[in-house]
Amino acid sequence: MAQITEKTLIGEIVRDHPEAIDVLLSIGMHCLGCPASQAESLEEACAVHGLPAAPVVEAINGRITAAAK
Repeated sequence: MAQITEKTLIGEIVRDHPEAIDVLLSIGMHCLGCPASQAESLEEACAVHGLPAAPVVEAINGRITAAAK
């Protein structure tokens, strides 16, 4: 299973791992469908929202792992 990194695009996360959408929404990333977010990395999106990327990556990967079980 591919792991999400800080460089993974928001569009890829939404498309390939819909189970992670609620993690993004819960931290205030509500524009997941807008064209700009599709080509924005998770790291860039976190910077815009004033969040450290590492815990977000960890939360998303945790959700993906849990969903795969």
